[in-house]
Formats: sequence, structure tokens, C-alpha cells
Amino acid sequence: MMQAAALFGSGLVAGLVAGTASCTAVQGGLLVGLTGERDRVVLGWFLTGRLVSYTAAGALLGLAGSAVKPPPQARAVLLVAAGLMVIAFAVRLYRRPGCQPPRRAFGGLGPPLLGAATILVPCGVTIGMELLAITSGSALSGAAVMAGFVLGTAPALALLGWLLRRVTRTRLARAAAVLAAAAGLWTVGTGVNLGGWLPATATTTGARSPVVTIWALRDGYRPAAVEAPAGVPVEVVFKLVDRGCTETVAFAGRDLALPATVRLPPQPPGTLRYACGMGMFTGIIKFS
Repeated sequence: MMQAAALFGSGLVAGLVAGTASCTAVQGGLLVGLTGERDRVVLGWFLTGRLVSYTAAGALLGLAGSAVKPPPQARAVLLVAAGLMVIAFAVRLYRRPGCQPPRRAFGGLGPPLLGAATILVPCGVTIGMELLAITSGSALSGAAVMAGFVLGTAPALALLGWLLRRVTRTRLARAAAVLAAAAGLWTVGTGVNLGGWLPATATTTGARSPVVTIWALRDGYRPAAVEAPAGVPVEVVFKLVDRGCTETVAFAGRDLALPATVRLPPQPPGTLRYACGMGMFTGIIKFS
């Protein structure tokens, strides 16, 4: 019980301090698709659905471990799909400013299920909380840390949702539509980035070495591109400098909480991409 209470507090603080900007950036655009006539009721149901799904996911993660957590490639697909849905609503709003989104938004899911679905498009801080739930080894502790995190991010999402719905009913609706479309495009871009579906164009630096050290800063990974020898085992050492999105990295098909060391088997010539949990910052390792 003491562990669960401590983790609840940790999740709450993480949500208030780090998750506010992170989650609103990734999931805020989905609020454009909320429907209903009473703002407080709609947003309340959205946040309730989010709380239920995150708490349940935390319990499952604590009980079963990472087996129930979607891998980076699956999250990348979901991010792209979410971004496209936001763009679709933005186009509709631009064509018909001041109108309400359709009542069957997102295939008829409705506010509670839309809030619950946000667990499928987590931000980088959310992934860090999920990893903490996994290591707790307890359903109660896993649920506690995720519930605390959701409650910490709730005020910012509620305020953003209220502002978005107010603006879409005024003459600023078209400006809001443009911003929503930009948010959708950004979400699509992060999904593509997280999935590793962009060509690697960065210039590599440093000599080839079987030990590669990468520093995770608040604004990216340094060096962003390095060389390593192909055909021999390579050790990749991630060192954490700043807390933020980069402290969780999607590397070789799995999520890592930094600092961490990965020992790669011999790799063929080519490029290995990695990204932060949100898909915002990337790096490459070129094997030659």
C-alpha cells in the first residue's frame, strides 16, 4: 500500500510538471473531435474515459509486464491515424466555421471512449510512466502511478478542450482550423518519425567504434548521427543529461528508459534509426 501511494504521488507530480506540455502536444488535437452541447459534460466524460483506460493499463502493466504494451511500430501507426483524423476535422471546420463536429465523431466512439483511446497514442512522458508501472510488479502500484499521472495532466487538457470548443464557435474558427491542421500534420510527422519511415540524411560524425556513447539532452540526442563497425557486436550507451521526452527512447523495436546500455549483435552495413518516445527527436547509427 505504501508503494502504491508513493507511486501515485510520483505519477501526479510527473503529470503536473512534465506531462502537461507533452500530453497536450500529442493528444490535444484529438479534442477537436469532441461532440456534445455542454462543454463541461463532454470534457468530463473525455477525462473520465482517459482515467479509466490509463488506470486499467497501469494495472495490467504492473501485473503482466511489457507483454501488454504496444511496441513503437504499432504506436507509430496509431499516431499517424490520429493525426489524419485531426486533419479531417480541421478541414471540415474550415469549410463550415462555427459548426459543431459531427455527433458520430471518430466512428461513433463518443467522448468517454475517445478519452480511453488516448492510451493508444502516448507521449514520451506517458511511456516513462508505463515503464515505471511495469517495474512495480504490482497491479495496484501500476494502476496508482498511471492514475496519478492522468490526474496531473487533466487540468491542462480540460483547459485546452474548453478553449478549443469556445474558439470553434466564433469568427476565429478558421484560424483554429489551421492550427488544428498543423497539429494533425505534426502528429503524423511524429508517427512517421517514430516508425523510422524517413530516410536517414544526417551526416555521421566520429570514428567507428564497437562502443557508441549517445547523450540524451532536452532538445535531442548528441551526437545525432554516429558510425559503428558492421559485422561485430556493438555496445550502445545512452546517458541521460536532461529530463524530458528524450529520456525514453524507441530503439531496435523496444522502449528503453534512460540511462541504458544496449548490446547489439553483429549488424549488416546500413543505418539504424531510433527516436524518443514521442517521435520528436531522432538519431541514427550508421554501420559500415
